[in-house]
Amino acid sequence: MAANYSIAHPENCCMLKLFLSLLLPRPFRPQFIECPEAVRLHVMDNWKVKVSLILMRIAKRAAVLLATLGICVEFFLNLFSVNGGVLRTLLKLINGRIIIPKRGSDSFLSFVGHVVERSDLYNEGPQEDLNGFLLDPGNRFFADISIMASTLVYENECVIRKRVNEEWQMHFVGFFDFWNDHLGKKSTQAFIFCDKETDANLVVISFRGTQIFEADDYITDLDFSWYRSNQMGKVHLGFLEALGLVNRSNIENSSDDSSSEPPLDTIQDPKKPLAYYVLRHKLEDLLEVHRNAKFIVTGHSLGGALAVLFSATLFVHKKEKLLEKLFAVYTFGQPRVGDEAFKDFMDTSLNVNQPVPRYFRIVYSNDIVPRIPFDDPVFMFKHFGVCLYYTSTYAQKRQNLAEEPNRNFSVRFFIPMTINAMWELVLSLVLGHVKEFRESRLSTVCRIIGISVPGLISHIPLNYINAVRLGPPTLNPTLSMKNY
Repeated sequence: MAANYSIAHPENCCMLKLFLSLLLPRPFRPQFIECPEAVRLHVMDNWKVKVSLILMRIAKRAAVLLATLGICVEFFLNLFSVNGGVLRTLLKLINGRIIIPKRGSDSFLSFVGHVVERSDLYNEGPQEDLNGFLLDPGNRFFADISIMASTLVYENECVIRKRVNEEWQMHFVGFFDFWNDHLGKKSTQAFIFCDKETDANLVVISFRGTQIFEADDYITDLDFSWYRSNQMGKVHLGFLEALGLVNRSNIENSSDDSSSEPPLDTIQDPKKPLAYYVLRHKLEDLLEVHRNAKFIVTGHSLGGALAVLFSATLFVHKKEKLLEKLFAVYTFGQPRVGDEAFKDFMDTSLNVNQPVPRYFRIVYSNDIVPRIPFDDPVFMFKHFGVCLYYTSTYAQKRQNLAEEPNRNFSVRFFIPMTINAMWELVLSLVLGHVKEFRESRLSTVCRIIGISVPGLISHIPLNYINAVRLGPPTLNPTLSMKNY
């Protein structure tokens, strides 16, 4: 077997055998994990690998139930919202005047949209022209517009278009739903907008992150499979597949060379559009029209990983004309994407050690997602650049770190994380009246539930919006980095 990839196959093992493998000193059979012989024994006897496989199996089996639950929860959240609350909904039901929300309409919000009620942009940003602000990627306005776009992308196309055009007074370009060949369905979403319709100064690409009721997103996050690129190093296979760059069923013939680009008719197939290629061509067209514009790539959670990998592939394919226009990459709660070689490649490409970097990785408190896949001798995933780490007080001075504290989410920190989750709940109730802080009733409920699962609720976009708006006014990191 070739030594340039490692693929997990949880579907080849029953749940009982997976659980027994945790309790008994018995390694996996070869068909459970495809990997180079040099690392096979380490991988097959690692408890983190076994737990990941178990969770992937559980997520797969719960996919239909989770999706059904999501449909019901979002329907009732929107039902109560459009009718003015639970009591008014009941009264309208009795009077026969109840309004039934329509999924896909410009008023139908996702679960995230109900948790994060804030929809306005930071009010200290540029009002008329972005030209003067494009000199400083560390300006808080750009972090704010990035996290707001990374939050908005969880909504349907109609909601996104209305908010960008009417509330933000910007120009909506398009919403995209891309094909994932491994999953056999469209599962990667993104949207593009400009600061104005003509002679734009800024173009933003925002990737959707992990959706709370989408099992395949959890499986992608938990999957530790990787593919070794000649130029980038070892990269998370699920993220590559989400961008349409490789396919694990034909991985032996995969290549990161730009000459291996699929035919144009394959790229633009309306039934199976590939994320990286479609977005790249669209970006090239936009920058040809808006010659003075620069572009931002952003995302929250899984979306942050896709933002990083999209940018990395532009460097691999040597798209110099595009890269000259790359303003910055902003990610929020982003998981690790590649290994040490990928880290070195991106450190150089995005000038992360320069006075004006083009990469800003923001991590809030005990968020679990930036701490996976693990950075250990078996998984070997690494973050790159500086971690802009925000504590739960938001306004407290950030520590500029190479890695966030408790970088592998050790259970040793369970009690401190639980105490911190309680503190976050109390703080959210106290800060509810601060101008730049806004807490919904649903987010308060989530924080109460999150006390039992510390690190999970820290991941919601609301925390990142608060961190950007209540934290220091500039994101420019110092060059002195500290490892934890």
